[in-house]
Amino acid sequence: MTRIIGGIAGSIKLASPAKVTRPTSDRIREAIFNRLEARTELDEITVLDLYAGTGALGLEAVSRGAAKCILVEKDSKAAVICIKNAQQVLAALEKAKLEPDVQVANKSVASFLASTNQSFDLVFIDPPYEVENQEITENLTQLIPHLAEFATVMVERSSRSGDFQIPAGLSLDSQKTYGDTEIFWLSAD
Repeated sequence: MTRIIGGIAGSIKLASPAKVTRPTSDRIREAIFNRLEARTELDEITVLDLYAGTGALGLEAVSRGAAKCILVEKDSKAAVICIKNAQQVLAALEKAKLEPDVQVANKSVASFLASTNQSFDLVFIDPPYEVENQEITENLTQLIPHLAEFATVMVERSSRSGDFQIPAGLSLDSQKTYGDTEIFWLSAD
């Protein structure tokens, strides 16, 4: 079962819709957040979790201090799970007198990015593995105008997916493989 692994809401178990999502494993999420916390302060940042699934990545950031998080999930069953998981995490944070803003957008990534005027410090892109690399490149291209200065973008893919194109406006900082999962770290130029 997926859980929040760190921060104030650490150890809260997250619901996961059967066969609808592929949550990032605790081990990989821990590696992601160890890297993030070594490089940047998560307090008070604005986070965007695209293809949110259970919301685990975005909610982990909220548990560790993010002030705002938007979970974007097209599948309506998964979006309902995101809402349920967000409520659990927010309840734990409320006990600690913290009130981050967490929203769930039940729409496609392309639709959300076309309709938002917000700026984000940290973006997670963790689509189903069957999503084509061209769609990832299109997401990144659409995302660029919404990135804050010094923003970080993390893309999670199957290590068998091959590389996607990184559009102008973003630079590849590094990539790391964990079994069948490959993590790409990008930064805004």
